[in-house]
Amino acid sequence: MLHGISLTIGAGETLGLVGESGSGKTTLGRAVLGLVPASGGSISFNGQQTQDLAARERRKLAQDIQVVFQDPYTSLNPAMLVTDILTEPLLAHGRSRQDATAAVGALLDRVGLPKDAGSRYAREFSGGQRQRIAIARALAIGPKLIVCDEAVSALDLVTQARVLDLLIEIQRETQVAYLFISHDLTVVRHISHRVAVMYQGNIVETDTARTVTSNPSNAYTKKLLLAAPVADPDEQVRRRRARIALLAS
Repeated sequence: MLHGISLTIGAGETLGLVGESGSGKTTLGRAVLGLVPASGGSISFNGQQTQDLAARERRKLAQDIQVVFQDPYTSLNPAMLVTDILTEPLLAHGRSRQDATAAVGALLDRVGLPKDAGSRYAREFSGGQRQRIAIARALAIGPKLIVCDEAVSALDLVTQARVLDLLIEIQRETQVAYLFISHDLTVVRHISHRVAVMYQGNIVETDTARTVTSNPSNAYTKKLLLAAPVADPDEQVRRRRARIALLAS
């Protein structure tokens, strides 16, 4: 359950939403996507409250807000050709088959995949490549906001960095906004302009990414930061001791 959440995201901005499992991050993301109803309060997009939209306006909202899910192995149909995966949202929003098919090459190029990838099945690609396909699908109909729900957590560290850099590059070119949901403050720091920290359905801290990840004011945020793994074993020991001391205080 969420309590008194108040957040804003501007065009071309990334808001990182971070917290441990069960903190309410995914519930908030689903509410923004309209997948779960809000029992109170309101969600506004471009000045309109989404719960008040008529059917035609809801269809436009579905075009403006897209999602990249966590697991690229289950979010893409393995039995579909990549071309069909990418044309499906275009056809659903009124584009002709010819126009939709013509757009596939540009979408694949935009996410760093060869154009002949369209003639292959999603199951033939690695996890990082599949997530690039998922990003291309989200971009297909020109959204203004993309909800990235743990979009790189299933990837290895090198692939994570490459996908994050891709998302940053796309944002610079298109001014799309991201709600970037993650449990990893290191990942959030890499991509976000601002960070909101969730704990038990509440936002406990909101500030610039640099401030939250280097000088947090909330005790829970400090615990998250100290729990993040680092390559230096001596620093890892120091963090573990500091976290134990913080938990005991």
